[in-house]
Amino acid sequence: MIDGSDKEKLIHFALEQGFDEARIASADFGEAPGRYLDDFIKAGFHGDMDWLPQKQDWRRHPQSLWPDAKSALVLGLNYGPASDPRALGEHPDRGIISVYAQGKDYHDVIKKRLKRIARWIVSEFGSDVKVFVDTAPVMEKPLAAAAGLGWQGKHTNLLSRSFGSWLFLGVILTTLEIRPDAPEKGGCGSCDACLIACPTDAFPAPYKLDARKCISYLTIETRSHIPRDMRSLMGNRIYGCDDCLAACPWNKYARKARDLAFIPRSELTAPRLRDLAVLDDASFREIFSGSPIKRLGRNRFVRNVLVALGNEGDTASAVVIRPLLDDPSPIVRLAAVWALSQLLEPEAFAIMRDSLYDKEQDPDVREEWSLSIQERAI
Repeated sequence: MIDGSDKEKLIHFALEQGFDEARIASADFGEAPGRYLDDFIKAGFHGDMDWLPQKQDWRRHPQSLWPDAKSALVLGLNYGPASDPRALGEHPDRGIISVYAQGKDYHDVIKKRLKRIARWIVSEFGSDVKVFVDTAPVMEKPLAAAAGLGWQGKHTNLLSRSFGSWLFLGVILTTLEIRPDAPEKGGCGSCDACLIACPTDAFPAPYKLDARKCISYLTIETRSHIPRDMRSLMGNRIYGCDDCLAACPWNKYARKARDLAFIPRSELTAPRLRDLAVLDDASFREIFSGSPIKRLGRNRFVRNVLVALGNEGDTASAVVIRPLLDDPSPIVRLAAVWALSQLLEPEAFAIMRDSLYDKEQDPDVREEWSLSIQERAI
């Protein structure tokens, strides 16, 4: 059992690598998180995130993924914003990018630090280790709660007394048996601020999320067209959504991020939607180099921007949207049809439809033309 000065040395080294929190949990966090995952997938709340059911058995419990694991070193890294990210909603010509994506890609930053710590653990104690950032089938939030970094709030995210809702998480599983820390005794009480704040009503109940309605899912995870009944609710959010996080009263204790890796890039804090709509693949890759947004790809990103332009309500945006009706990507063309249907007068939109409908080969885009025409005729 690793305890006392050896455990203190481990925690100290982990914090020296740039983390704000470092605590220990047993690799056995019980059966409750696995049951929640089973219920989530059974209800279909995962949408088209097919990687969840594919590795459901591994994800259900850390020792299902790695039976030899005894302990988890759980690391937290503060990315707290300097101001309320919801304020940009008052500027519909600007796109809202989730706070976590305004700096460097946290996957790359955290994994490098985790690997340094893992190498140190191996050299110091001779144990086996595995490192995880959230692309692997490990449920970091239940582990973080078990380790005492915080507790899972009603919005299903981790809440911290010191950092509010703004912690990146990383995990190192090890065959070492390390004395675990006590869980945090926090809670949300009767507060439902995060549930009320959700623009799309994605929480069917406290502590339950229907990801299919979550703007983060709609703008990042889904590989298809954004459902029609969700588009007008998205406002100008083009990559993720921080509303439920930002609404939490515990954020009054949060601190502004000091890590240089997560200082927001100025071009990502309030970008003009019209500038983003005209990006081709090369310019998209250039602008978002080193950002998690790059993994989304140009087509889905422009899809999001077009929905935001439709919600902006400024007919002048039609000038930049019109050329995208001929875009090679059906996902872009469909979003362009919807955006123009929101901006143009019915007569002008009908004329545009008549000139392009017969040329359109994609059935989904043709259906969008038809539905949009019907909608404007009501």
